[in-house]
Amino acid sequence: MQEPIPVREVARRAREVAWLLATLPTEVKNQALEAMAEAIEAQSEAILAANRQDVARASALVERGELSRPLLDRLRLSPSKIADMATGVRSVARLPDPVGRVLSAIELDTGLELTQVTCPIGVIGAIFESRPDAVPQIASLCWKAGNAVIMKGGSEAEASNRALVGLIRDALARIDPRYTDAVQLVTTRQDVQELLALDEYIDLFVPRGSNAFVRYIQEHTRVPVLGHAEGICHAYVDRAADLERAVAICYDAKVQYPAVCNAIETILVHRDIAPVFLPRLAAVYRQAGVEMRGCPATRALLPEVVPATEADWESEYLDLIIAIRVVDSLEEAIAHINRYGSRHTDTIITEDAAAAAEFLERVDSATVMHNASTRFADGYRFGKGAEVGISTSKTHARGPVGLEGLVSYKYRLVGQGHVVADYIGPGAKRFTHRPLPLGEAVGAGR
Repeated sequence: MQEPIPVREVARRAREVAWLLATLPTEVKNQALEAMAEAIEAQSEAILAANRQDVARASALVERGELSRPLLDRLRLSPSKIADMATGVRSVARLPDPVGRVLSAIELDTGLELTQVTCPIGVIGAIFESRPDAVPQIASLCWKAGNAVIMKGGSEAEASNRALVGLIRDALARIDPRYTDAVQLVTTRQDVQELLALDEYIDLFVPRGSNAFVRYIQEHTRVPVLGHAEGICHAYVDRAADLERAVAICYDAKVQYPAVCNAIETILVHRDIAPVFLPRLAAVYRQAGVEMRGCPATRALLPEVVPATEADWESEYLDLIIAIRVVDSLEEAIAHINRYGSRHTDTIITEDAAAAAEFLERVDSATVMHNASTRFADGYRFGKGAEVGISTSKTHARGPVGLEGLVSYKYRLVGQGHVVADYIGPGAKRFTHRPLPLGEAVGAGR
């Protein structure tokens, strides 16, 4: 387990090891990932014991109203969740190495060749609330992408996080002691304050948590921040929806795991289908204990539903609560989503291909879906191995951020004594600017 050291020293060590990781062979990366997975499996009982300590403390906080129940749900681990952690780490090992990939190649002139090649970002600051299963996800992705990572989890998960980071560091040390500080943990709010100021060492922050939490990170650092503030996700049930399919999707997207950012918070229903669809949906939601809040048209069909307020359309409940609104058209549904949504994930349920195409094109979200539950918006389910988080930004990376979101690129120019003076003035040489096959340029490869 990592001993407490000053935050600046943590960051300095991360920067030093990041330079080493930038040129690490793929086989070494994968060997270390397998060691991490094996350590998680071998020490599952120790992880569960640490997690029980966290859950006991957090349960007392929930009883006193100092912690929300959804956060407690995210905190709790089980043998199956630990098995999933190991599976997730191994899935990252199976993914192609994102570092050293040639994105473009061009000949500027004979013997002067330029390539654009992917490279690690450097040092990642990952700050997240609750969910200790984020630890192996983030560590494995950052490692495979050649980045050092400094993690800060929620205080409610401190024992779990310490156990997981400790075994990951031990696994790295068994491969090579120089790699140990590729994964580090800080534990206090003061540590976070210090990290946010260390822009000379940290290259990117990836926060995962509440709207207020992410906003705070964004407003208190000069370091770029990648993430999402809220997960206000929608399902739109179109007039041409298959009712059985629509009920199943809306049930899964709300009930399967309500305490996560890709669960739906609002359902929009076309007026033509609402009289038939809403009673069927309400029946399954009542059985699951879902509190429904509806617009006047919804309440006319379901009188027992709680009246929805303006605040409900912009709320991320993370609980068994759903807001329902009847709309007159696809146009109105899209307008509602683009106004109230958080640009995270939204789905349309319809058998009308033209309506689906319009929805997918015009809804301004990181992930848009047709006839599928929003719960699929996840790095592992998208085949990324895992994710460090979900980004609603339109720059660098968007949606579930896997390996491709944890690399940048550099330009490599290889010449033979070329100088700019030869290309300026009377008699200047001309550039050829001839595209080259990827992999054949002189600057390709690691």
